[in-house]
Amino acid sequence: MAPGTLQGLFITFEGIEGSGKSTQIQLLAERLQAQNYTCVVTREPGGTALAEKIRDLLLDPEHTTMSPRAELLLYAASRNQHLHEKIIPALERGDIVICDRFYDSTTAYQGAGRVLEPALIQTVTDVAVGSHRPDLTFFIDVPVAVGLDRIRQRHGQLDRLESETLDFHERVREGYLAIAQNEPERVVLIDGMQPIPAVQQQIYHHLTTHFPSFL
Repeated sequence: MAPGTLQGLFITFEGIEGSGKSTQIQLLAERLQAQNYTCVVTREPGGTALAEKIRDLLLDPEHTTMSPRAELLLYAASRNQHLHEKIIPALERGDIVICDRFYDSTTAYQGAGRVLEPALIQTVTDVAVGSHRPDLTFFIDVPVAVGLDRIRQRHGQLDRLESETLDFHERVREGYLAIAQNEPERVVLIDGMQPIPAVQQQIYHHLTTHFPSFL
């Protein structure tokens, strides 16, 4: 539980493949834990035993026939289970939850990337998360070519979404940029081309500025 608080914070990280989210999440969690805050670090799709099984289905490159709507519904099912089994209980304890992706990923990937109808995306998202929203979201932005090159160097074999076309990933990035423009009070856009320590310092600065009474 965070010192002097009764309710936790829900922080999400978003970005295209290879944006550096995982590195920044780990650095932020370590910094907060060093200050005696309890951090729950989790991810989507996944985060629970059931949701991780859905993740395996979604990212398996052999599932080339998965329809965009089936993909959307699987992400929503994973998210709902993750939220109710892990995220909400942690927030009720007063923990800081740091999640690698949340519903903004659906807006960017299935909305902008798959070009599914915005009304459908919103309806499915509302069913999955209800009134639950992140307190703060960091969108780490890098050019698509840079992000994909990082992934190839890191993994070699790409998963089902990483293997999508360059045009798909460009649409996803544009979807994220639109979210950041439309919700500047929640979404903080960070230039991911900066050195890792500079990105980390900006993230921590924005977090403490948004929640001075908590941190």
